[in-house]
Amino acid sequence: MGNNALTRMSRDNRLIWALCVASIVIYINLYMMQGMLPLIAEKFQVSAARSTLVLSVTSFTLAFSLLIYAVISDRIGRHNPIVWSLWALALSNLLLVYISSFDGLVAVRLLQGILLASLPAIAMAYFKEQLQPQTMLKAAAVYITANSFGGIVGRLLGGVLSQYFDWQSAMWVLLLLSLLGVAITNWLLPSAGSAVKRERRARRWQLHKEGRIDLRGFLRHLQDNQMRLAYIIGGVTFMMMVNQYSFIQLRLMAEPYHWSRFQATLIFLCYSSGTIASYFTARWIARHGQLPLFKMSLVLMLAGTLLTLLENQITICMGFLLSSCGFFVTHSCCNSFVAMRANRHRAKATSLYLCFYYFGAAMGGPYLMMFWHHSGWQGIVVGSMLLLAVITIAVWRLGSEQRLSLATAPQLAKVHH
Repeated sequence: MGNNALTRMSRDNRLIWALCVASIVIYINLYMMQGMLPLIAEKFQVSAARSTLVLSVTSFTLAFSLLIYAVISDRIGRHNPIVWSLWALALSNLLLVYISSFDGLVAVRLLQGILLASLPAIAMAYFKEQLQPQTMLKAAAVYITANSFGGIVGRLLGGVLSQYFDWQSAMWVLLLLSLLGVAITNWLLPSAGSAVKRERRARRWQLHKEGRIDLRGFLRHLQDNQMRLAYIIGGVTFMMMVNQYSFIQLRLMAEPYHWSRFQATLIFLCYSSGTIASYFTARWIARHGQLPLFKMSLVLMLAGTLLTLLENQITICMGFLLSSCGFFVTHSCCNSFVAMRANRHRAKATSLYLCFYYFGAAMGGPYLMMFWHHSGWQGIVVGSMLLLAVITIAVWRLGSEQRLSLATAPQLAKVHH
């Protein structure tokens, strides 16, 4: 193996690990509050239902900020927006240390949602531009695994800190962890050197040649039926899954289980099945394709959700293990499908997917809350079944679109020939 190949491999590995560490920082900051909702309600003297607003507002601003970062990164490159926003995010936690009102907390979380959006919006496009296709699939799987790991650590850390620390001490821990993670990312991330500059010039030339404005880049992907279906699948799946976890905590803290604050956050360990599945998804996609995996995931999420109806702690945990596995396989398939299908405006394609994804998370809370107030956990299961029906229709339509594309491709080739 020549020196150039070794240099390339080293650069690829540094990029993958840098974005994975950054991902862990992002998802700890995003989801730690989910494990601290009882402490937030107590500290700021608000109801448990109102405390969930700190999650919804962050997901909401994150969703729409993704589109802004996609435009910025297509114009100035991938490296600097990630680095600048990560440092700003870490430092913004200093505001949380001294926050004194719930309205102030919501305002800071609105700001953090904007800062959290940079990496999810840019990462997959960054991978596709810098890595070979085989390496890119592996990088995507490792990156999704890091997402899952960061989400688990963030929620469990929130549970531990809310059980044993006061608010200010917990926020100091978050600040120091964030600064450490961002410093490691900054050290690992390859510098914006000549290769990135060449790609930036190529992007500018391409945009000039096509005469397309940024809005048309988004419309291009929204007009693609298969892309649009992938966006719907990912958004509705996350709408269901992340909010199921919020309501199951309330269920486990009530009769007949009486779990403590920290014990209730242990349900997030069920995310580990998704973490493991994410790592192997690239291999499964290469062997079987996305569509069979979408169908398998639907079965897992359906079975897992129904299992939670049984009044048994073990079956509830088994249900969430199955659902989490299905959810993360779906998310990995959607992520790789969007990144590989986008030939132009790549960051816009992935940011649109994640916009649907996090907008689903923001809307899922109010949607499932109606079912919770009416019928408790049984209502959550009914609401989830309706969402699974929507996902099933979208997967069926995606399969039909793919079969139609395969059928018409040879005919188009004959016409052009």
